Amino acid sequence: MTSVLFYLFSAILLFAAFRVISAKSAVHAAIFLILAFVTTSAIWLLLEAEFLAITLVLVYVGAVMVLFLFVVMMLDMNMEPLREGFTRYLPAGILVAATIVFEMGIVLGGRYFSSENFPAPVPHGSDYSNTKELGEQLYTTHLFSFEVAAAILLIAIVAAIGLTFRRRVESKKQDIPHQHRVDRNDRVRMLDIREESVS
Repeated sequence: MTSVLFYLFSAILLFAAFRVISAKSAVHAAIFLILAFVTTSAIWLLLEAEFLAITLVLVYVGAVMVLFLFVVMMLDMNMEPLREGFTRYLPAGILVAATIVFEMGIVLGGRYFSSENFPAPVPHGSDYSNTKELGEQLYTTHLFSFEVAAAILLIAIVAAIGLTFRRRVESKKQDIPHQHRVDRNDRVRMLDIREESVS
């Protein structure tokens, strides 16, 4: 039964991935990408990677793709000008795609990713915690790699903010020390209403 579900979800995943790049509408492509994420999480559930499966659904489907769909539907982009040079660049695209498929076939071939190297996961008991096992591996065996990845992501965030930051000349800002040094007599003028009305 597990093999049948694996091949079923794999077929749906391949179909959804193909429709992502072949759909004419950006909204339809995003919806097929959501289907690809959901079927990928189902395959991860078959491999007993429950934490990664639910993280993929919550983070990518529940947050990233919803935001992407919102932006695409709000912008209402015209996709016709983007497809004008499709036939002109089709041979180059086919060549690049064939090269990528050939390289993936070499890397994912039987030498490295065979069933002998990666056997089916051993079933665990009901008290087994996938999240606990992932945390122990992440913060013990792979701690240095995890910290390096966190540092790289932090640098990327700072770089993105720095690239998008523009100093505007017309923007106004407060000078707090100057405001503290202000004297009331320089800013406020007391008037006698009776004298003003008489004059």
